[in-house]
Amino acid sequence: MKVQFELNGHLIETAHEPRITLMEYLRSEEIYSVKHGCDHGECGACTVLVDSKSMNACLILMHAVNGRKIETIESFSDHETMHPLQEEFLNEGAAQCGYCTPGMILSLEALDREGAKIDEPEVRDALNGNLCRCTGYAKPVKAGVASLKASREKGGES
Repeated sequence: MKVQFELNGHLIETAHEPRITLMEYLRSEEIYSVKHGCDHGECGACTVLVDSKSMNACLILMHAVNGRKIETIESFSDHETMHPLQEEFLNEGAAQCGYCTPGMILSLEALDREGAKIDEPEVRDALNGNLCRCTGYAKPVKAGVASLKASREKGGES
């Protein structure tokens, strides 16, 4: 089966077996920020943005990405500057082991793109699908609220 989609700003054309998931494809392409966690869409370790919406790559078969825009955390940095969410996670010490961090940042970016209200309950809700055993969520929530509020203020929104 052939599919064509945009991945981190690059047009991709690929052929694959119908049973291959987006997570399996991305890992085969050495995109390791998309982690293999539960394989059931419950942990958020494989979170990606599909047309700016946070989704679990382990639940998406490759034929479903045809014509879509896929983003992973790799698209957020040029190796010289970090995305504001990445900077705030670093400043707050919100990434401990780092396994869940890419998924958390992508989930928060999806919240920002939705134009939703940015406050602690909204940020906690956005992180609801990202399991973390290290942080207790306090620092990621604080980093998310601070970064997203600053982004809105900088962009003229409040």
